[in-house]
Amino acid sequence: MNIFWFITTLLLLHSCTPGVGMDHGIVGGKVSIPHSHPYMVYIRDTQTHSACGGFLVREDFVMTAAHCKRDHLMVYLGVNDTNHLPEGIEVDAFPHPNFALQINKTCDDIMLLKLKTPATLNKTVNIIDLPETNKEKISSNCMVMGWGWQEYNEKSASRVLKEVNLTLLDAENCGAPQILCTEGTVGPARGDSGGPLICGNVPQGIVSYYKMNESTSYLTMYTNISHYLPWIHKIMNGFL
Repeated sequence: MNIFWFITTLLLLHSCTPGVGMDHGIVGGKVSIPHSHPYMVYIRDTQTHSACGGFLVREDFVMTAAHCKRDHLMVYLGVNDTNHLPEGIEVDAFPHPNFALQINKTCDDIMLLKLKTPATLNKTVNIIDLPETNKEKISSNCMVMGWGWQEYNEKSASRVLKEVNLTLLDAENCGAPQILCTEGTVGPARGDSGGPLICGNVPQGIVSYYKMNESTSYLTMYTNISHYLPWIHKIMNGFL
């Protein structure tokens, strides 16, 4: 595995457990109105307590990043404050088959989690519709949210969901068609892996990793969801 990929994966995947200094919150973001994003999902390994974000795309499926895969994953729906988690739901993990095979690349970082108990949809738990095709124009006005650190290199605890607005860069700046990217001093950080990049009210990306461009600027990469629609439908349709 490429050492840079390994390091950035560790940067985004934060090991934590409630009550012992969890660090949550988008860098430069604001606190989300409680349950204003009912599709958001908190994901945690029950043994290692590593945590990621995700989002509900069907009553029985959550989408997240492939590098969030662990052996004992549990998902929590309708979460605002991670100090008050509902009962978790066990899942079966379906990471993209090419993710583990990539050498010196940072692509195919996408995973579907099949809930063993389908979600009951209500005001605090709901799905978000995926892009319809891979040809639709993506709005450059985006938002990302999650429970990650509030500073890139400094612990700053916030246990509630946070969000921040971002501007999508042109595709040529991201290096590959399966990648979307943003740049700046605000955005996702440690613990935000797997969360959605929402552009024009549609989840277009999955938080994957970031790297420092300059001393005060970070380039954040997101898996381009529309690039993987055939694979997504193949997995989900197999459980209709």
